[in-house]
Amino acid sequence: MAIERVPTPAGDEAWLVTGYDLVKALLADRGLGRSHPDPDTAARFTDSVVLGGPSRGTAEEDDERHTWMRRMLSPQFSAKNVEAMRPRVRHLVATLLDDLVAGPQPADFHEAVAFPLPVLVICELLGVPYEDRDRFRVWSEAMSTLGDRERSLDGFAKLWAYMGELVARKKDEPGDDVLTRMIEASPASREEEIAQLGAGLLFAGHETTVSAIDRGVVLLGENPARWDALRRDPEGIPDIVEEILRHRSLVSRKAEKSGVPRYALTDLDVDGVRVPAGDLVLLGVDQANRDEERFPDPAAFLPRRPNPHLSFGHGHRFCLGAPLARVELAELLRALVTRFTAFGPAVDVVQLRLRTEQLVGGVAELPVRWTAV
Repeated sequence: MAIERVPTPAGDEAWLVTGYDLVKALLADRGLGRSHPDPDTAARFTDSVVLGGPSRGTAEEDDERHTWMRRMLSPQFSAKNVEAMRPRVRHLVATLLDDLVAGPQPADFHEAVAFPLPVLVICELLGVPYEDRDRFRVWSEAMSTLGDRERSLDGFAKLWAYMGELVARKKDEPGDDVLTRMIEASPASREEEIAQLGAGLLFAGHETTVSAIDRGVVLLGENPARWDALRRDPEGIPDIVEEILRHRSLVSRKAEKSGVPRYALTDLDVDGVRVPAGDLVLLGVDQANRDEERFPDPAAFLPRRPNPHLSFGHGHRFCLGAPLARVELAELLRALVTRFTAFGPAVDVVQLRLRTEQLVGGVAELPVRWTAV
């Protein structure tokens, strides 16, 4: 059955949905949402403030906030605007790789490239000072902590306060950036929401992409034939990017009983099972991306496969940052296969230390070795 009752990491119960077709349909179903009529008693997915429990307010208020957010951000994150950023992303990749190869081998790719690249990009896009990265990195990691509610809340509060100060500063010192454009397009009553949205964008704009970049390096290191093929034909990069986004590896290992949390806004029939209003539903995107009926031999790394993965969601909440993540991954891969004849982990993948206490997961370090062209 594609739906079952499971315990959550927070100790509550939820419905887990795993079949590809069902997960895709429910991602677009407006009968599921982020709100709950009684948020204090609602089942929680984790103790993290990020997707751990319901949003505050009614379903109508949540929908209004989401509609406003997409209206503000869709033009900024459009495929056309993101494509215009490609030369800048390419330059940042080249600079980071120059610094990497200037040092000894093995080197920590996670710290030298995977983390700073998305942070540099999202900072420039939002108008956040890159020199503050060590501060908001600590807060981002705290807010996505799974098992410590107080630490998660404290991290989010500090990141939100930081963004509030930045929003206030940009009112007097506007820039050519997303935060400034949101401020100029919104009434003063929206400033607190802009700060909260900015905090979420800063978090989401680097955390998930960092993990995908590390995962891509590991997958190509585990599949040298794919690396060689990509060096011969870099035009295969878009297919490689999509398979990296779909694929599950050790560096993205998640609990089998997890998914994207939503709450039933009304009684629902899900695959013949009655889900009462208010129940927590976990949409198993990771499991759907490994559904054998949609992705034959799902454990294999097969870039040429048809790849309608759900890693960015589906429907009205489809991830706005998808074009940006794809550009960052593509430009990094293009630089790697152009500059190196070999590039990959310097240790066995099972030796990598996983970030098991963080919502996004990934690795804490990624030692790599390379052979330059």
